[in-house]
Amino acid sequence: MRGEAEAFHLRRFNLRVLIAGVVLLCSGEPVRAQATPPPPAASPASGAHPSPGSPRTSVVSFLELSRAGRWDEAARFLERPQVAGSPAALAERVKAVLDAYAWLDPSALSPLDEGKRVDGLPPDVEEIATFDVPGGRLPVRLVRTDGEGPSWIFDRATVTRLDELYGSLRNRWALEHLPAPLLRPGPRDLLYWQWLALPLILVGSWGVGLLLGRLTHAVLLRVAGRTSSTLDDELAERLERPIALLWALVVVAISISALNLYEPADRLLAGLRRAGILIVLFWAALRALDLVRDAVASSGWARQRPSALALVPLSSRVGKVLLSALAAVSALAALGYPVTGLLAGLGIGGLALALAAQKTVENLFGSFSIGIDQPFREGDLVKIDDTFGNVERIGLRSSRIRTFDRTLVTIPNGRLAELRVETFAARDRLRLTTEIGLTYGTGSAQIRRIVTRLEAELRSHPKLWPDSVTVAFQSFGESSLNLLVMAWFETTDWAEFLAIRQEMYLRFMEIVEEEGSSFAFPTRTVHFAGRDAVPG
Repeated sequence: MRGEAEAFHLRRFNLRVLIAGVVLLCSGEPVRAQATPPPPAASPASGAHPSPGSPRTSVVSFLELSRAGRWDEAARFLERPQVAGSPAALAERVKAVLDAYAWLDPSALSPLDEGKRVDGLPPDVEEIATFDVPGGRLPVRLVRTDGEGPSWIFDRATVTRLDELYGSLRNRWALEHLPAPLLRPGPRDLLYWQWLALPLILVGSWGVGLLLGRLTHAVLLRVAGRTSSTLDDELAERLERPIALLWALVVVAISISALNLYEPADRLLAGLRRAGILIVLFWAALRALDLVRDAVASSGWARQRPSALALVPLSSRVGKVLLSALAAVSALAALGYPVTGLLAGLGIGGLALALAAQKTVENLFGSFSIGIDQPFREGDLVKIDDTFGNVERIGLRSSRIRTFDRTLVTIPNGRLAELRVETFAARDRLRLTTEIGLTYGTGSAQIRRIVTRLEAELRSHPKLWPDSVTVAFQSFGESSLNLLVMAWFETTDWAEFLAIRQEMYLRFMEIVEEEGSSFAFPTRTVHFAGRDAVPG
């Protein structure tokens, strides 16, 4: 049973504990997950003031007197059984058992003098809670009194059973031997000795976790050393800290049970423990992501794709951001916070951010597209629209082309992914093509010999690609007889191709000269008519 008042305090206290837990985690201290409300308020859930003679008023008064250490007055709310000891000691024992087994929620109790009208119990009996104890379930009941004093008190059977359970409490030694000031309730209704024990447990658990983590790390290294791969060795090295934190959480879970915390505090610790385990898992995932990034960056695949290699750090950072966001949402869900609204808000915020940074996102995806498709690489000679030059850099937002005039042209990657790109570096061979114009005084037999010798000269070159060689008489020009020469050479080095082309052109000139012909140039013959030839 949980009312609105307790739910409000629960959320507020959870937020503070979450912040403290994050600080502890960042400093290397392990924390455990729980859910804890503070003591519930005395006001009814409906907002109306309860009747002074109602069960709610009696329970609230007993709790307030107990927290103030006024045990003699708190004992007036107990129907005393035949037990030894003072009433104050009995009230103290009853309160300790209630804190250990049940967390009473006054907001869920009846604010009326007569209690609940329909509950199947006699009119003067009110059942306010039931909880599991060794041997079954124990109902906690109040009985109505007619004399002076409280109108409702804990009945004799409940008090007797609670007093018997006191001997089974795990923190009984502390309750009986610690000084009275340490047994007083402190912030959030935890006893002062429990507040003092919590940091000691956390520090001690972290030390034990480090020791166990090193032992586990040594075992994992020995197991990984038996394999031929080095990835498992590197993974074992990177997981040393997460394993230590996991062991610390286990030690905290075992040690914290000795404090015998009240139910809301125990729920908070359970939630923090789940959140801590999730943090360990995501921390290990981040370490594994770093390992994958380094492995990809040093692989032969990446060395063959320099442009794709530039995207590896970006992909790693994006993956880390996504994993961190998922870890934060999972930790909040483990602590009981409703994350649906948070996810919806993040979705709307992400949509607004995407719309505001549309061009930036477009260029970012363009860089991914270039890295995956690889239409060109850094250093390639390319022609993009009317831009001709070498690719100097492929960035996340834009790419830069160094032209032959030594100017730098910057093109956004989003636009570049849609343009027609001509990459000269992808050529497997280079083409030699030219047109040779001979004078009209060249005879047909000379042309046949020239064509034959030109083709033979081409085929004799060791770099020639022999599958396609063209040397032919092409056309009659206005002032020349035109020969077409076209061949491919198996080289991608532009400087080497220039040397080959020069060598071929010089040999072509020698062949033409040796065959008694010459190269034509544009000429025009003009005939003038004499004056005597003009009629009249």
